[in-house]
Amino acid sequence: MPIRIVSPGSRRVAVLGAGSWGTTFGKILADGGSDVAIWARRPELAREISESKRNSDYLPGINLPRRLWSSSLLPDVLEGAEYVFVSVPSQSVRENLLIVRELIPKDTIVVSLMKGVEKGTGMRMSEVIREVLDIDEDRIAVASGPNLALEIAKEQPTAAVVSSTSMETATAVAVAATNPYFRSYVNTDVIGTEFGGVLKNLIAVAIGIVDGVGYGENTKASIITRGLVEMTDFAVAYGARPETLSGLAGLGDLIATCESSLSRNNTAGRLLGQGYSFSDVVAQMNQTAEGLASVAPVLRLAEAKGVDMPIVAQVAQVLAGTMNPRDIAPHLTTDSDEPRPES
Repeated sequence: MPIRIVSPGSRRVAVLGAGSWGTTFGKILADGGSDVAIWARRPELAREISESKRNSDYLPGINLPRRLWSSSLLPDVLEGAEYVFVSVPSQSVRENLLIVRELIPKDTIVVSLMKGVEKGTGMRMSEVIREVLDIDEDRIAVASGPNLALEIAKEQPTAAVVSSTSMETATAVAVAATNPYFRSYVNTDVIGTEFGGVLKNLIAVAIGIVDGVGYGENTKASIITRGLVEMTDFAVAYGARPETLSGLAGLGDLIATCESSLSRNNTAGRLLGQGYSFSDVVAQMNQTAEGLASVAPVLRLAEAKGVDMPIVAQVAQVLAGTMNPRDIAPHLTTDSDEPRPES
């Protein structure tokens, strides 16, 4: 077992998941004064993080803080944790939580770093956490925003929003997740914050597709703008506040994810636009592009509320191979042949 470095009076934090975002958020927390343990599924990765303070698989060239260590043994990582941050692929979160639910200390705050909805149930990640761990929603928080992992790991300044039904919980998590290069804001709109993070991934796939096809900035700006309308209509139908979708978890994350080559969803879309099949894209991706898995459940949820999402619907057709990627942009920017109000 690695030597745990604990500073007197500091927060003891566990992060489940040693991919690029889990490791980066562990760095954020350690640089904010917490003692951080990261669970890595592979023992060799845990050793590298603990001994070399590197994660060369996911964050090449980044030096990790001294206050951060890793283990592949869940009991070691979770022992004494006051906060547990969960950063695993959204489609495997339930099975991972079933493994750890007896190991998480009582009264621990659990924070979702994930941006997806569960395929079979359509549940948001905080809902899965609440159901599997059987804990009060006031002990659950979600973090979201324009958070491209490698940029943050390089300590380029950015911000995020932490949301919980309890402002006290949101504030406590935000304090832990604040340091000189990363600032966390707070709100109590968990629905809007989570759906913002989910839905922007789908629009980013669309942007990647048209980028891969070779369309220019006018097309992309139109899709981003109309995509934000789809995101807001959907989230509000499920109880979100519209202003949340205009904030960091909505518009902010949308801009970052659509415009950056570091975005996994943008990259996946670009490969689709270049003519690769869905299976080829999945095979080429080193990490999960959550948008690909969320398209179908989001469309089912939209149908249940009568929300029209033409952009997301046509992304689904490209994924299914029933629409040529070159045909996607003209349809995306016009919902019908009849002129209609913009909002």
